[in-house]
Amino acid sequence: MISSSELPGFVSANIPHDDFLECPTGLVEYYFADGIFRWSDSLYRMYGYERGEVVPSMDMAMAHIEPADRPRVQAYWERVSSAGGPSSIYVSIRDRKDRQHKLLYSADFILEGDTAVGVWGVVVDLTQSIHTDRHQLATEAVAASAVNRAVIEQAKGILMGRTGVNAEQAFELISQLSQDTNRKVHAIAQEIVERATAQDGDTKDQPLL
Repeated sequence: MISSSELPGFVSANIPHDDFLECPTGLVEYYFADGIFRWSDSLYRMYGYERGEVVPSMDMAMAHIEPADRPRVQAYWERVSSAGGPSSIYVSIRDRKDRQHKLLYSADFILEGDTAVGVWGVVVDLTQSIHTDRHQLATEAVAASAVNRAVIEQAKGILMGRTGVNAEQAFELISQLSQDTNRKVHAIAQEIVERATAQDGDTKDQPLL
């Protein structure tokens, strides 16, 4: 089970080769209270859509999964949503244009304190690198995605604690700065974390953004 504060300890300290960081990576969140799936823009694109063209749901996603994989995916979802993780599964899907993608899903609980309130997942598209060692690629790609996710969550928490914004507003601030500076979101988040750490050990004030 993973909370924002625990994510850094869940990830291996070994940072993978840069090639793995280029694997298309998407994020999904599902909260038990409202039953709504929230997809990142990159996850929509893996399935061949843009945000607003479809409403993410289990039925919608299942229709894209290769028939042979559907029972395993259903069992995986039931297990993760009831028992948490971290847990991973490797599946094949067909996107909107009937192109096959090889995806790795890794998921765990979203925690509020000790209470599981939903499930979050990282989805890595391994299609372009499928000719390499699959096991090694899958392991390192998930590690890279989890590293990025951990840093982003940590940066969001810092902004929330120091500026009073909520989680969505904190991510919007990071995303906007990413667009303004043409840098990756995880790089902006890493800088926020580093500046906050420097402030904690120094009497000098520096802006976080």
